[in-house]
Amino acid sequence: MQPLNRKTKNLPKKLPIKVMQFGGGNFLRAFVDWMLHILNQETNFNGGVAIIKPTERGNYHALKSQDGLFTVVLDGIKNGELVADKTLVDCVQDIVNPYDEWQKYLELAENPDIRFIISNTTEAGIKFNEEDAFGDNPPKEFPAKLTIWLYHRFQYYGNDITKGCIMMPCELIENNGEALKTAILQYAEHWNLDREFVKWIYAANSFCSTLVDRIVSGYPSDRAVQIQEELGYMDQLFVGGEYYHSWVIQGPELLQKELPFCSTDLNVEFVDDLVPYREMKVRILNGAHTAMVPVGYLAGLRFVSEVMDDSVVSGFVESLLMEETIKTLDFPEAVLQKFVQEVLDRFRNPLLKHQLISISLNSTSKFVARLLPTMTDYYVANAALPRRIVFGLSALIRFYKGEFHGKRIELKDDARVLNIFSSNWKKYDDNNLKLNILVGIILSNTDIWGKDLTSFEGLVEMVSKNILSIENNGVLATLKNLENGN
Repeated sequence: MQPLNRKTKNLPKKLPIKVMQFGGGNFLRAFVDWMLHILNQETNFNGGVAIIKPTERGNYHALKSQDGLFTVVLDGIKNGELVADKTLVDCVQDIVNPYDEWQKYLELAENPDIRFIISNTTEAGIKFNEEDAFGDNPPKEFPAKLTIWLYHRFQYYGNDITKGCIMMPCELIENNGEALKTAILQYAEHWNLDREFVKWIYAANSFCSTLVDRIVSGYPSDRAVQIQEELGYMDQLFVGGEYYHSWVIQGPELLQKELPFCSTDLNVEFVDDLVPYREMKVRILNGAHTAMVPVGYLAGLRFVSEVMDDSVVSGFVESLLMEETIKTLDFPEAVLQKFVQEVLDRFRNPLLKHQLISISLNSTSKFVARLLPTMTDYYVANAALPRRIVFGLSALIRFYKGEFHGKRIELKDDARVLNIFSSNWKKYDDNNLKLNILVGIILSNTDIWGKDLTSFEGLVEMVSKNILSIENNGVLATLKNLENGN
């Protein structure tokens, strides 16, 4: 069986690069690149993608060896029937690692065809870091890299207002477009870049906040051999996910003309206000994901489907959504309940193999973005803590010890965050900290949570009690006691 590449598939690179994409992970490939491939197939968009590696860790060797080709395998409901859709995506024309190819990265700014900048660097990716220097090749943070790229474009084209770009970040933070713009302007000021450049950022560029929705489960290892036999080639980068997808974009009217999604059946919507869409989706769908990861993992489960098959843990997730999350949202209750049931049905998709550990990336910042607002609103409205969300927080803190019952947990988060957890858990193991003191130290750390969580009355005690019960009784027994009000 032949390996997948452009020679074996007779697919030369012929698309002009119109999209620069920060990130080549599973989500962007199975969501944005899949959509752009369809846009090329069904409209006159005719646009290629250059993928930029946003972080130093890891490599894109497999993507380069396959010349940017990969297969997206989507399972779910389409027109009322269970489908398994397989698409060979060919829109990626180049892969650039700025850590090794800084000059090549800058030269992309000289390409007049590039119009769209897309990113998915996780919730922790859009931020300003004063330690980034203009002379770093490259600086650490994604917005810093983008600022330098935009400045190079501004200089190369002599302040040409027609050479601006449309930014469409996909990170799950509120007003992600505005957040990216703010970070870029902070870097421009920090580095004392030309005032004309700042004016050009405002006048020539658009920063569109977006909301993305698709469960992407990653490499379908249990079905890879079967899929390869069906397709007739070997693909190192199969990426599986659900067929359901939604991309809501808040942007200027011209965007709809430049991205003719309206000429396809893709579920892309251009709106004037993202807020109500985002709040419901992030608090319900993403909040459920973030809550279930540490709870399910510590219960010995490894996939979302296993969580939903376990009556105790799935009951916890459903109760968290129905009894706590939707109580904080200003929508008709029938609408919210319907959305919850749709989300739970998507989690139950029998063909999705969505690993909990893959969802656990940057779980602390995800908790801040997805569950902390719900916890805060519930606390204010009820003068009481939402016990299921608090249990999710408790399991998260225990999860971030990095081991459970002698088995290592592969944590992926900011190094400083991981160090805070590991150093304090070590002190606890060495009997230099009591559990409630450890919990208080972690909950009060504003670098992790953005605020001192010990300001929630009774939170330290509840979290400590939960962790102790997890240790002594296990997750399932603790959840049963939780639902019984104990």
